Amino acid sequence: MIEIKGIIPPIITPMNEDESIHEEELRRQVNRQIEAGVHGLFPFGTNGEGYILSEKEKEQVLSIVIDETKGRVPVYAGTGCIGTKDTIRQSLMAKSLGADVLSVITPSFAAASQNELYEHYKAVACAVDLPIVLYNIPARTGNALTPATVAKLAQIDNIVGAKDSSGNFDNMLQYIEQTKDIENFAVLSGNDSLILWNLLAGGAGGIAGCANVYPKNMAAIYDRFVAGDLEGAREAQDAIRSFRNCFKYGNPNTIVKTAVNLLGYPVGKCRAPFNQVPEEGIEAIRKVLEENRAKGMC
Repeated sequence: MIEIKGIIPPIITPMNEDESIHEEELRRQVNRQIEAGVHGLFPFGTNGEGYILSEKEKEQVLSIVIDETKGRVPVYAGTGCIGTKDTIRQSLMAKSLGADVLSVITPSFAAASQNELYEHYKAVACAVDLPIVLYNIPARTGNALTPATVAKLAQIDNIVGAKDSSGNFDNMLQYIEQTKDIENFAVLSGNDSLILWNLLAGGAGGIAGCANVYPKNMAAIYDRFVAGDLEGAREAQDAIRSFRNCFKYGNPNTIVKTAVNLLGYPVGKCRAPFNQVPEEGIEAIRKVLEENRAKGMC
C-alpha cells in the first residue's frame, strides 16, 4: 500500500521552442525534485499542463517520469478526463506504465450531479486496481465534490484520498472531518498557502505547485511538522507568500514555469495560448527570486 502523504509536486512539463516535450530537462527536473526531498511526483497536473497534452504526450511524459524516478518516490498519474470511458482508458494506460497512484480530476464543462460524480469515480475504481486520489478544483472544472460525496466515495477500498483545490479551507476541513474514521484515507491541500493548516487539521500534506520553484522549502513544511518543529514549519509556509503574490500577473502555472526558467532551467514556456506574462510581472518574479535566493531559499 502507498501511504498518501507529504509534499507532492505537480511537476512541470518542460517543452522545446516548438512545444514538443523536452525529455532531457524533464529528467533533470525529476532528479532535482527528488534530491530536494519531496515525497512524490505528480505528472500532468495543472502545473504540468495536463489539460493541453495529447494522450500520446501524456504517455510519453509518464513513461519518462517513472523511468527516471526508479521507485525512489511514488508517482501519481493524472488520468481524469471528461468522460468515464476515457478516464478508465487513461487510468489503465497509467497502470500499464507502472504508476503508483491515480489522481482523477472531476469531469469538466458539463454540469454533473453529485450522484453522477459518485458513479463516475466508482466505475473508475472498479475498473482499475490502483489507489485513487480524488481531485476537486471547481474553479477550473465547474464541478465540485461535496464533503458528503467524498465521504461516500471514501468507503470504496481503492479510493484512498482527496486533493482539495477549492481554496475554501472549510471545505477541506469537512473532507478531513467526514473521513477521519476511514483508515488510511488522506486529504491533501491543493492550495499551497493552506498546507500547514491542512496538517494541523489532520490532513496529510499537499500537492504543491510552488515546489517546482522551491522544492526544499516546500518539503520542509511537511518534514518540520512531522518532526514537531511547528515554528520551522510555519517559517517555511510563510516563505512562499512573496512568490505567490506574483500570481496576480498571470495564470499561476504560467507564473511558476516562468520562475523555473528564470532560475536557469530551460523548461520553456507554457503551451499557447496560456503562455504570456507581462514585462512588469517578469520583473516582479525576478525580484522575488533574487530576494529569496539571498535568504537561502531553494
